[in-house]
Amino acid sequence: MSENHTPVSRARNLRKNMTPEEILLWKNLRGRKFHGLKFLRQHPIVYETINGKTLFFVPDFYCAEKKLIIELDGAPHGEYH
Repeated sequence: MSENHTPVSRARNLRKNMTPEEILLWKNLRGRKFHGLKFLRQHPIVYETINGKTLFFVPDFYCAEKKLIIELDGAPHGEYH
């Protein structure tokens, strides 16, 4: 991954290129359709900044209320040290 990706730009790119499985699940999660819970798709989560470098990951889906991450297709996407 390019060094100039910000967490937000990386998440936007992933939202534009969702897999068919992610699209199907998103149709069932969006708009609080699942138990009234709010889910975000491809939401960047920053966990540390070291020497000005932001370390983050972008799970496929995230529910802040339940602190739940759903990853459909393997490891979360992100910028790792």
